[in-house]
Amino acid sequence: MGRGEVEQLYPVMVERRRYLHRHPELSFKEQETSAFIADVLQKAGVEMRTKVGGNGVVGIIKGSLPGPVVALRADMDALPIQDEKNTDYKSEVPGVMHACGHDGHTAVLLALAEYFAGRRDLIRGEIRLLFQPAEEVCPGGALPMINEGALDGVDVIYGVHLWTPIPVGTAASAPGPMMASTDEFFVDIHGRGGHGGMPHKTIDSVVAGSALVMQLQSIVSRSVNPLDPAVVTIGSFHAGTVQNVIAERCRLAGTVRCFNETSRELIRERIASVVEHTASSYGASASLEYVPGYPPLVNDNEETARFFKVAGGLEGIKTELTQPIMPAEDFAYYLQRVPGCFILVGAGNPEKGAEYPHHHPKFDLDEEAMGHAARILIALAENYMQEWPQPASAE
Repeated sequence: MGRGEVEQLYPVMVERRRYLHRHPELSFKEQETSAFIADVLQKAGVEMRTKVGGNGVVGIIKGSLPGPVVALRADMDALPIQDEKNTDYKSEVPGVMHACGHDGHTAVLLALAEYFAGRRDLIRGEIRLLFQPAEEVCPGGALPMINEGALDGVDVIYGVHLWTPIPVGTAASAPGPMMASTDEFFVDIHGRGGHGGMPHKTIDSVVAGSALVMQLQSIVSRSVNPLDPAVVTIGSFHAGTVQNVIAERCRLAGTVRCFNETSRELIRERIASVVEHTASSYGASASLEYVPGYPPLVNDNEETARFFKVAGGLEGIKTELTQPIMPAEDFAYYLQRVPGCFILVGAGNPEKGAEYPHHHPKFDLDEEAMGHAARILIALAENYMQEWPQPASAE
């Protein structure tokens, strides 16, 4: 599609994005957002299923010609962050804001619904639009939607993330593992509390916990293949109440990130072993709760090549190969089931205030990125349909 057609879609994308930005909803609570999406789809004459996997919406646009089923996905949940921007579209909900661009993703997919709904006679097969809830909080919204049939019959899937670390006008992706898995773990260490001046009568949970923090750092450096990127981070350590009492208990919480299932399982096993033996060496006991999260996001090689071919031919968009990044995405679940590609669409622009990182209280994006995302997704869907094998003609 040409830039002129996107220019017609762009004003309504901005309007809807700003409406959603003013009215954010947290993960698993996106009822009003879901209703807003359903209203737009209904007015566009798009067949739909609502309440898919919770608050998810599936739009179905069937073409007049036989062909594949191409799925396009947008997430729609916000974050528990106070919006500190000074804009006329800042969040009106205290303590909740779209600090990751999901409002823009939703606005893009709604525009695509109207675009494809007006071109049914040119569609070969089916365009399926997945408006997904709860990407920000594990276990996420992708699996429930998949379990309720959102991917049934789908041949390929594409998704985008408006991404402020990349300047507007650039789009990036990579074949194979592109985003990390994410797991969480929680450790409770039990010692014996007592007087701060009589440590020999106690088992100090803080000392044991401090040793555990340091021992856990050896897992990546000494157990994981140096050629496989991985992270083990302790983000929380809570113990004690006053300065002169040795704490009986302490609690640690951390995250694990890596790019393949072999490293993921190895790290999990090593954490369990290190927790048990470190606590024991200090005379304490420990319990471990390990919570698996999203798997690594692995792009299909062929569909990533399609992205570079198709997006690279779009006027005003530069493509580049991205390095794997440690943030996680439950789009990974879709890619475990059907081939596809996830794309980072540059949305950074300091001149427009789009310079803060994702999940920051002043996060914003250059809204022109929505136009780029729309053009990329349309081009990918249309190219896939055009290259789908034509049925053999009867003789």
